[in-house]
Order: sequence, then C-alpha cells, then structure tokens
Amino acid sequence: MLVLYTYSGCDSCRKALSWLDSRGIVYENKAIRETPPRIEELKRMLAAYDGNLRKLFNVSGRDYRALGMKDRLPRMSADESLELLAGNGNLIKRPFALDGDEGRVGFKEADWEEWLAPRGGE
Repeated sequence: MLVLYTYSGCDSCRKALSWLDSRGIVYENKAIRETPPRIEELKRMLAAYDGNLRKLFNVSGRDYRALGMKDRLPRMSADESLELLAGNGNLIKRPFALDGDEGRVGFKEADWEEWLAPRGGE
C-alpha cells in the first residue's frame, strides 16, 4: 500500500493528497513531523534515488538551515544522515511517498502521473 508522509502546512502535500483523492488512489497518510519515516523506509527511498541523500532532505527548510546541513551533509555517512532524518521529520522533503521499493519525494504532477495513475481506483 502507498504510504504518504505529509505536513498539514505544506502546499505540495495538500496538492498531492488532492491529486491522489481525485484519482481514487488508496493511501495511508502519516504526519511526517510526529511520525517520521523509519530507517528501513528511508533506506528504500534512498535506493529509489540511487543513493543521493540530498534528495531526501528538505533543503529549503528552517531546520536544514539551522543545523547547517549544507556544510554538514557532505561529511556525514549515509547511516548518520538516515538516523538524523528518522529523528526529525522537518528535515525530510515532503510529501514523502513510498510504495514497496518505489517512492517519490516532493510533488510533481507529471512524475506522479507516470508513477501512480495506472493504478487509479485501487
């Protein structure tokens, strides 16, 4: 089942939820701040992005800037980065959508259309 991690104050998250609902795609929605993705889920998403850790981070977020992640991230191991993300949902790019070993971070309608639309009305 498609699991979606969102934040209610996020415009991209609201657009993704609306897009999914309009196509009848079934999903489980989780609050990313209160219940960040687990390490195992983050590892699957990381694999979906060919190991590019930066893709998983909300690089425009306040926490990213406050923690100096622009300078820290290149020096961190993957395990350190994933631990940090699992402990702070604000650092994760959202929406964070995972279905098995496939996933997307952020919402680009054309990309989601190609990925999920064929299963509409599950």
